[in-house]
Amino acid sequence: MKNFALIGAAGYIAPRHMKAIKDTNNNLVAAVDKNDSVGIIDSHFPEAAFFTEFERFDRYIDKLKRKNHGSAIDYVSICSPNYLHDAHMRFGLRAGADVICEKPLVLNPWNIDGLQEIEKDTSQKVNTILQLRVHPSIIALRDKIQNAQLTKKCEVDLTYITSRGKWYLHSWKGDEEKSGGIATNIGVHFYDMLHFIFGELQENVVHYKSDTKSAGYLEYENARVRWFLSIDYNDVPDDVKATGQRTFRSITCDGE
Repeated sequence: MKNFALIGAAGYIAPRHMKAIKDTNNNLVAAVDKNDSVGIIDSHFPEAAFFTEFERFDRYIDKLKRKNHGSAIDYVSICSPNYLHDAHMRFGLRAGADVICEKPLVLNPWNIDGLQEIEKDTSQKVNTILQLRVHPSIIALRDKIQNAQLTKKCEVDLTYITSRGKWYLHSWKGDEEKSGGIATNIGVHFYDMLHFIFGELQENVVHYKSDTKSAGYLEYENARVRWFLSIDYNDVPDDVKATGQRTFRSITCDGE
């Protein structure tokens, strides 16, 4: 059994981390969030210590480490806003734990270099969650592409519209300095998926960018990709709206 600490316990994705920790027969020892609407903890780990101040959480984690009789944290699970991921990963590594962090790991690519250095210094490891890489249909498409004798690049169109309410732009997710914007906050999984399937990135062009939508062109070793991301309900196709749905997802590869 491994000991976990959780940063961002009141966040949208935190309950999935709690459930995963429990389902794998591990233990959540401590959690922190400046917001205290965290009753979900009772469903999984009611005995976990909870803090609303990071400094007290930090002190508690350090105390567990110094006790040195099996109570130290093995993993720090990070569900905090995007702009805090870098600092929270550094904290976890320096606390002597491996880290599991939600996407995106960082907002500025050069910050990865610093994380790698701390990994080497501490002998701990950062892990991120790229769930599309284990999706059966994505694996099947990747295998198909790798086994095909391609004579030309695949033509790919990716559209992802996930309608969000007025709250979105008033939260940290609507602040580009905190979320990285639509492409980073919503598109990161798709970009990774495209890289996973079609190989190394060769060209990257952004054609349009606003607070609510973004579009562009990506070229990989084996594909030419046109992509469009939006949180605007007006972009949902009328036939989809007619069914009551507020989201629309489409990926076509050579028309399929």
